[in-house]
Amino acid sequence: MSESEPSPRRILVVNGPNLNLLGTREPALYGSGTLSSIVEDLEVRGRNGSPALEIRAFQSNHEGALLDFLHAQSAEAAGVIINAGALTHYSYALRDALAAIAIPAVEVHLTNIHAREAFRHLSVIAPVVAGQIAGLGPE
Repeated sequence: MSESEPSPRRILVVNGPNLNLLGTREPALYGSGTLSSIVEDLEVRGRNGSPALEIRAFQSNHEGALLDFLHAQSAEAAGVIINAGALTHYSYALRDALAAIAIPAVEVHLTNIHAREAFRHLSVIAPVVAGQIAGLGPE
């Protein structure tokens, strides 16, 4: 990249517990696509966008690892796309981390959490993110 070209903006793509199982986890509900295919699609879209976006993806089944990633990476990021999985519904620590890093975040879910079990209807992170997208699969 030459000096005259702007550097890509970094977007953090954070995925929580069990999302590493996409493709084999309840495919009737979550589809047959894998997390790596979703990330690859985002990377292609990021490279081809204007301005270009750098995707920094991270997945963990451990709440603390997600917090550590957000803390360490947020200073160099323009925003966050987060599918917190089950942590969406009860992780006040994740909610507080998203509030503390002070960069825009969007909460996403492959399924429509509002049309599923009652415990999935509540998102404790929704109040600190810019918006929520749910039920559109990997799109």
